[in-house]
Amino acid sequence: MNRNSLEDFRAQVKTLKIPAEMADKVEEMMEKNLQYIQVTAQLPSRKGFMEATLHLKRSEQSDYYYLNRYELAYSKAKPLENGLQYVVTSDVKNGNEPGAGIRKFESPIQAIDHFNKQKGNAELLFGKIEDNKLIPGQSLATMKDGKVDYVTKDFQIIFRAEPMKNTIYINDGKGFNMKQSTNMLMGGSAYRDDLVSRTGTRYEAWNAYQFDQPRDRYGNLTIRQYGRGYGFDLNKELNSYKIKELDDPKKLDQIISDMKDGERPVVSVTNEQGEELKMMARAMPRYGNINFYNLSGQVEKREQFLKAPRQEISKEQVFERKQSQHQSKGQEIGI
Repeated sequence: MNRNSLEDFRAQVKTLKIPAEMADKVEEMMEKNLQYIQVTAQLPSRKGFMEATLHLKRSEQSDYYYLNRYELAYSKAKPLENGLQYVVTSDVKNGNEPGAGIRKFESPIQAIDHFNKQKGNAELLFGKIEDNKLIPGQSLATMKDGKVDYVTKDFQIIFRAEPMKNTIYINDGKGFNMKQSTNMLMGGSAYRDDLVSRTGTRYEAWNAYQFDQPRDRYGNLTIRQYGRGYGFDLNKELNSYKIKELDDPKKLDQIISDMKDGERPVVSVTNEQGEELKMMARAMPRYGNINFYNLSGQVEKREQFLKAPRQEISKEQVFERKQSQHQSKGQEIGI
């Protein structure tokens, strides 16, 4: 194995916040000197199921591995618990070995895809496989002679909806880290200070996917950016609220770092009645403020946590913000 390649990959793992499980699998495959490496794993998700796939290619000249992209896929299907897995059973025409017609999946995305590729009779279900024996659970869908003939009512929307997919490109080890791109795919915003415009100018901005716009020529979601001129200052906005962690620089730095990744860190805030409550905080650069959610995920009125009543934004300020955003329109990440 090329030791420089391994060293650089480990640095990228840290920068791109790649889960240790994925990194370990990649290193195992590097040791085998494979030409191409592809590793898929589940990522943490507030709701639904998120998985990522890393792609690395070995240089034929130097045996150096290049990480140039990773892919995300998001489904609204819930991850299974209590040792259950998604299982596809199917007819086996070639071979009669035990268990040949049974495939298990952690990923609902991969399970549905495999089920839809069957040509004969098949079933998609929850279940467990112990000692090469299937312990069936709830049936989700069935197929007869290559055609889906039944999908349970609770699973129909998930089964028929295409998973949300997007490819994130890495340039010289730089790009959106996995936390950022995961949260963006779920509708959040993420901050980067190492962006480069088409003219080569470095700049910083908050970024959000445009789900209501056509995808680019590579089939990926386009990005809307909110730069300095848009008027959103996370530090200043946090200081507008009665947040306990503001008094602890280390905790505050961690909160800011998490929010820049699109996360929703838990903070202690005091309401108008003097009650200290635990809330999740989320950056909303498009609207120039912060949203607060209770631990059940329901949005709360931010005004009750303000240190002082907020002044209304004047028409002139709104115009200036729009003008600034218009001027920065067209800034794109140099990938």
